[in-house]
Formats: sequence, C-alpha cells, structure tokens
Amino acid sequence: MMVVLLILLAVASRLLPHAPNFAPVAALGLFAGSVYSRRAGWLVPFAALLLSDLVIGFYHPMSMFWNYLGFAACLLLGSGMIGTRRTVVRLAGATLASSVAFFTLSNFGMWASGYYPRTLAGLTECYVAALPFFRNTLASDVVYTAALFGAYALFTRLAPRGEGASARA
Repeated sequence: MMVVLLILLAVASRLLPHAPNFAPVAALGLFAGSVYSRRAGWLVPFAALLLSDLVIGFYHPMSMFWNYLGFAACLLLGSGMIGTRRTVVRLAGATLASSVAFFTLSNFGMWASGYYPRTLAGLTECYVAALPFFRNTLASDVVYTAALFGAYALFTRLAPRGEGASARA
C-alpha cells in the first residue's frame, strides 16, 4: 500500500506546478533503494516516471534514456551507499552523489541527443548551461530525502512493534 501511495505522490508532484528540476523522483530512488526490496525499489521511481510521462508526454528517446539512467543511479546509490545503515552522514553523501549523478547523466543525454554540438566544447557548453538547474536539483533532493527518511524514521519509532519493520524483511 505504501508503494502505491509513494508512486501516486511522485506522479502528482511532477504534474502539479513546481520550480524547474524541483521534484522528488531522485529522493524517491534513494529511499526506495534503501528501504524496499529490489523489485519494489525499482518499481517505485520508474512507475512514477512512466505514469507521469504518459500525462506530460514522452520526449526525445535518447534524452529520456539518459534521464531514466540518472534515476537508476539514484536507486543504486540508495541501495549501495545507504542500505539499512541510515545515518545522517550516509544520507547526506548519497543525496549529494545522486544529485551529481543525475546532473551528469541527464545532461550528457541532452548533449548526446544533438541539442549541442557533439564536440568537447559542446559538452562543456551543455554542462555550463545546466548549472542553474543543478541548484534546484540539489535543493529538492535534500528536502525530499530529509522528508522521506525523516517520516520513515518517525513511523518506525511510533508504529506498534512489528509494523515498522523494513520492507526488505
């Protein structure tokens, strides 16, 4: 039930008006990779992306591939860097790493899709042009990661014994 709720909240957050690059999908990848089983972990962010892209509209396939790959990196970082060892230091490191990974991969996709000259200068131009968007990416990743993991920690402390166990169990 929680998986469906997270997917619906992520879809809604992408469909409702928001600042550019201020969405919870990367944080959701970190959270799902850390908290849920492998199957549910992959389902949460990618179902949210696919459902919202059905409404928003699909875009250039090459660019879309690299964006989805960036979100996959977030999920893998959640599983690998955080896992069940959910400390503030691990969360902060994984959040920063996921923001950088998504920025690097998604903008490489913009360059590879032909939006910039396929030269080193074109790639540099692409990354420089994307820097203003990185601020919102990092800010949203920090806010949503703190909210998701904070709510989860609170729930696991307040839930009756046996109900707050990790979804991995």
